[in-house]
Amino acid sequence: MLPFILKRLGLALLVAFTVSFISFSLLFLSGDPAAALAGETASGEDVEALRRLYGFDRPMLVQYGEWLFAAIRGDFGESYYFKLPVAGLIAERLQVTMLLGVCGISFALLTAVPLGVAAAIRPNSIIDRVALFLSVAGQAMPSFWFGLILIVVFAIQLGLLPPSGAATWRHFIMPTIVLGYYAMPAIMRLTRAGMLDVLNSDYIRTARAKGAGEGRVLFKHALRNAIIPVVSLAAVQMGFMLGGSIVVESVFALHGAGFLAWESIARNDLPTVQALILVFSMFYIIFTFLADVLNAWLDPRMRSS
Repeated sequence: MLPFILKRLGLALLVAFTVSFISFSLLFLSGDPAAALAGETASGEDVEALRRLYGFDRPMLVQYGEWLFAAIRGDFGESYYFKLPVAGLIAERLQVTMLLGVCGISFALLTAVPLGVAAAIRPNSIIDRVALFLSVAGQAMPSFWFGLILIVVFAIQLGLLPPSGAATWRHFIMPTIVLGYYAMPAIMRLTRAGMLDVLNSDYIRTARAKGAGEGRVLFKHALRNAIIPVVSLAAVQMGFMLGGSIVVESVFALHGAGFLAWESIARNDLPTVQALILVFSMFYIIFTFLADVLNAWLDPRMRSS
């Protein structure tokens, strides 16, 4: 198992390095950052002064190397717009994003797993068709549209929930549903497929033949084995959800790291945008690595190697 972990760790580091280089390069290849900072009415002298001030006149590889070594130390520079250290700014905003991510994945698991189990117990039934409908709708429905529909119905028409902000726990109900619904289809389908496969296994038939109750068969024998890949998928989905929180936080005006990314892009705040791309990518890389390690640990063949 140790060689497998080391191999995956090396791959994760390579992916992180590649993502950091591509994200840094794209921001410069998309245009002149000095001209974007100076604005449309700035003169050529003003643009050139900004280029020298921020070091944009040096080769891109030199700039990338300095930025990367500083980022490894936790120094992402200073925000052009907020005039604050980028690392501290992101650390402060990440609290909201992490809370939203934990709530979202919890909502997804608590709804998708029971629906997947129910659909597997009675395939082709009404419950199975409802689960299939929710799965397809979750894949087809844009997050921003779903969020706006919830705001119109529950905040404006019914007045049950606040439309935006993060002052109380009630402000997180609708964002949690929107973000969690994004992860529900994959978790529900995997739970259903895993349960169908396990329920047709020989040891399940043996347990039933020995007189074990249906509840014991379903939850102690079947679900315990079918849930293993779901846990790994949930770790990967958590990384996706943290990166995808940009849309949800923008719709509900939650001032987390996702909303900070939107603000920084709109204001050409390059240091903050670069740091956020790297941070969101690292979330996905870390959770994917943990999912791979968890799968290896749960696999008896890998543990014995």
